[in-house]
Amino acid sequence: MKFLLNENKHIPLKKDVDIVMYEIKPFPDLSWSLSRHKTMLTCLRKYAYDYYVSHNGWLSQADTLSRQAYRLKKMTNLEMHFGSIVHDLIYQAIQRCLKNQSIPSQEDFIDEVRHHLNRGFIESTKKEHLWQNRPKHYTMLHEIYYSQTDTLPESKVRKITDRLQRTVKNFYSSQTFTDVIDKENMRFIESETFRFMKTEGIKLFVVMDLVYKDLKRNKWIIVDWKTGKSSEEDRNQLALYALYLQQKHNIESLDDIVIRNEYLVSGEHIEHQLTEQDLINVQHLYQMSIEQMKLYLEDPAQNKPLPIEQFPMQDDPRTCARCNYQELCFPS
Repeated sequence: MKFLLNENKHIPLKKDVDIVMYEIKPFPDLSWSLSRHKTMLTCLRKYAYDYYVSHNGWLSQADTLSRQAYRLKKMTNLEMHFGSIVHDLIYQAIQRCLKNQSIPSQEDFIDEVRHHLNRGFIESTKKEHLWQNRPKHYTMLHEIYYSQTDTLPESKVRKITDRLQRTVKNFYSSQTFTDVIDKENMRFIESETFRFMKTEGIKLFVVMDLVYKDLKRNKWIIVDWKTGKSSEEDRNQLALYALYLQQKHNIESLDDIVIRNEYLVSGEHIEHQLTEQDLINVQHLYQMSIEQMKLYLEDPAQNKPLPIEQFPMQDDPRTCARCNYQELCFPS
């Protein structure tokens, strides 16, 4: 590992402070999100493990398979772990700014990212027993777990090390953070919160990185921080955000909503002005997707899934090599 730094006092991330109350049910509620849709298209077996088999796997009285699936579901990889850390620290920096508290310097921000990367590496290599029992609160890196070694691929370490400096520099110089610092001309709405809409009683989950009102332009700004590359799914994701915002705040015209992707690796930001057709397209997408999900239910009233054998496995070995559920699909 090459993320080392002096260990001082550090800010806890969300996984360290998360407390949620919920009702225990034999089956989860059927819900929809863009990530769930993408998982279903990628591999139905992974979809079953993610959204059904792992259900209740956090309970001490859960069966062995549910607990194993839940544990594997919580595994991450180096790129995803890096992105999650950066998102959490951006959220904290913006909150500090909005509360008129001191903002960490770029050097402090970088040190904080390194600290959490180091911590994830140590937890993966030295504290697997803690992750086994409390996978939501400890990190396990895919690269460590399935290689059965205490080292990360050198190419990935170089990649993240290279991204770190540029990502932080580009965040501090981004249009969005400039707007946040200029508090007189912006009104904060919300950020990093699980929100949902409903269609026929089914929740459609939306998580927006940041929403604020640009008072100069009189526009609603939806921001999505990107620590990776752009993808074809970006526009559907943005349209879903706009649909939610329009419904929640009774915004009459889409012209009043600006969607901004902040690509932190390259430093560019792209603003999108969506059309009514974009919203129609994403509505068709989730309607068709939900109908497809229902095909894999034995009892739709309970959202009880078909037997696991009815969820076909992916036949592309490259996809399987990146998957968290290798030990379930290919037991040794």
